[in-house]
Amino acid sequence: MIGFLRGTLAAKRAPSLLVDVRGVGYEVDAPMSTFFKLPEIGSEILLYTHLLVREDAHALFGFLSEAERGLFRSLIRVSGIGAKLALGVLSGLSAEEFCRCIQTEDTARLVRLPGVGKKTAERLVIELRDRLPTTLPVGALVEFELQSAQNPVQEALSALIALGFKAPDANSLVRAIPSEGKSSEELIRLALQSAAK
Repeated sequence: MIGFLRGTLAAKRAPSLLVDVRGVGYEVDAPMSTFFKLPEIGSEILLYTHLLVREDAHALFGFLSEAERGLFRSLIRVSGIGAKLALGVLSGLSAEEFCRCIQTEDTARLVRLPGVGKKTAERLVIELRDRLPTTLPVGALVEFELQSAQNPVQEALSALIALGFKAPDANSLVRAIPSEGKSSEELIRLALQSAAK
């Protein structure tokens, strides 16, 4: 098991990162809550990781805090919740907000997350309400000014689709935001906030 990676952030394109650890490039998928807090490319980072081994692939997921990784692990233990859906949940709500939804049984807020229907929201509440704390030491999403060489609107659309939104829904969310001067990370954050309302 790979517990963490410490290295240089070589590339980032939501939701994927490339971390250079002494000449070896690790491809890592991260929720937007981690992605928004990343430093600029070329900076040193530490990511707590979870390695998912399947018949057809090994997938590595990275988080800036152990609490967030713990929540990801709790999510993928729930029947019917895969890694992609767990990333979508952590991208749409902070760990603290998610725990609050579980404790207050706020299924209405959970169904606004991509890929979460009424039955899935109810299953999350039932299976996690006694296992999660009411709060986690993870702050809310933080906005960073990050430069991007790609088209920010296209990157935002790609990231939302990768997180489970249907293409027309992702397009509607992103197009509803004035994009001039905004980075892809800002567009993704605003689109996720809009979807959660």
